[in-house]
Amino acid sequence: MIEHVAIVGAGFSGALQAINLLRHDGPRATLIERAPTPGLGIAYGAAHPSHVLNVRASNMSALPDQPDHFVRWLTARGVADAAAAFVPRLTYGDYLCELLDEARRTAGHRLEVVRDGVDDVEQRDDGGVTLRLSGGGSVGADAAVLAVGNLPPHDPPGLPSEGLGDDRYHADPWSPGVASGLTDADTVLLIGTGLTMVDVALQLEASGFGGRILALSRRGLLPRRHDAPSPPWQRLGQRPASVASHLVQDTRARGQAIGWRNAVDELRPFTQGMWAAADADTRARFLRHLRPWWDVHRHRLAPSVADRVAAMIARGQLTIVAGKTLALTASSDGVRVAWRPRGVDQPQEMAVRRVVNCTGPQGDLMRSTEPLLSRLAARGTIRADAAHLGIDVDGDARTINADGAANDWLYALGPMTRGAFWEIVAVPDIRVQTWAVARRLSNAHWVEGEGL
Repeated sequence: MIEHVAIVGAGFSGALQAINLLRHDGPRATLIERAPTPGLGIAYGAAHPSHVLNVRASNMSALPDQPDHFVRWLTARGVADAAAAFVPRLTYGDYLCELLDEARRTAGHRLEVVRDGVDDVEQRDDGGVTLRLSGGGSVGADAAVLAVGNLPPHDPPGLPSEGLGDDRYHADPWSPGVASGLTDADTVLLIGTGLTMVDVALQLEASGFGGRILALSRRGLLPRRHDAPSPPWQRLGQRPASVASHLVQDTRARGQAIGWRNAVDELRPFTQGMWAAADADTRARFLRHLRPWWDVHRHRLAPSVADRVAAMIARGQLTIVAGKTLALTASSDGVRVAWRPRGVDQPQEMAVRRVVNCTGPQGDLMRSTEPLLSRLAARGTIRADAAHLGIDVDGDARTINADGAANDWLYALGPMTRGAFWEIVAVPDIRVQTWAVARRLSNAHWVEGEGL
C-alpha cells in the first residue's frame, strides 16, 4: 500500500504530479525542489517578459479533466478572447503557482514542499525508498517520482576542454548575463536555430542589443509559424501505419488537401502509439533524418513572435545559417569560430563577441553530469533508453533497471521519458501522463478499467 510519494523536482511535471495525487485522494506527497519557487521549472521560471507560449491558451489547461480551466482562469483576470491568446510564459507560471498554492492550502499535512536537492534515491529492504538530500537530511517514502525536467544542452563540437570563460561562452541560454556587457558593434553567435534560439534572440533584442545575431545549426531550419485556427476538417480516423518514408508521403498529400498545419496537428492523437509501434531501426531513421523537420513543423511560433523574428531578419540583425562548428578559440575580444557551412568542404572562420548554446535540452544519461541521475545510472537502478533520449521507462512510466526489470518504487515523468513516448514535452501530453501515474499510485486506475 502506497501512502507517501516523494517527487523529485517541482517544475510543471512534478507540481502537477503532486496536485493530481491530491485530486485522486491518493497518497500524501512530498515535493522536493532546490529552486526558490516551486511550480515554475526552467520553462516558466527563467522566462523573459518577451517570451510567450507557443500554444494557444485553449490547449494549455493543466487539468486534463477540465480542458477549459486555463481559459477560465485568464477570463476571470480580464483577458479578452482568452482561448485564442498566446499569453506570456510568466503569466502561465503565475497560473501554475496559484494551482500549487491552492493545493498546499487545502491539503494540509498531505502535501509538504522541501526546498533542497536530491543526491540519491535508494530502495530499502522493507520496499520503501530513502531520498538523500543535498543539505544532509533525508526523506522516507513508499515510492519516488523523478520529475527532473530537461537536462542542459551538450556543449557544441570544438569547445575546448578548459572552456572559454563565462563572458565569452554561455552554456546555459537562460543565464541572466546572456545580454550583459554587449555593444551594438558586437556579434553574438547562437548555436541552434530552434525555439531556444528564438527565445534568446528576443531577449537580446528586448535588452536593447542592436548588434548582429548569427544563428547556426546543421540544417538552418526555423520553427514555422502558427496561423489562425482552421475551420473544422475531417480528421484521420485511425493511426497511420508508419513513422518513416510512407508517413512523409502521406503527410505531404494530406497537407496539400487540408493544409500542412492541419496535416501535422491531426497526427497528435496518434504519435505516441506510432512511436511505440515502431522498431528500433525505424526510430533511429526518424531521429536521424526526419526529427529536425518534425520539430519545426510540430513546435511552432506564436504569430507575434514569428513577426518579430521576421522583422529582425529583414533588417539584417538576425541571420540564420546552416553548418557546424569545428573549433572555438578564445581571443582578446571574444571568440574565433572555425565552422563549415552545410554542403561546403572548405572551413571558414568568424569572429564573435559571445557564443550562446541554444541547441536545446538533451537527455543522454551517458553524457549527463547531473549527480542524481549519474549515480542511479552507475548503480544500475535506471538505464538510458535505446535511442539515448532519456530515462528508459515502461508504458506506466516505471523506470527500467539495468537488468530490464521495471521498478515499482521509482517512476519518471516528463521530457526525460521521450524515449518511450516521444510526444511528452508539451503541456497537453504531460498533464495526461501525470494524471495516469497519479491514478496508478492512488490505486484509482482499476476503477476505470472495470468500468465502475
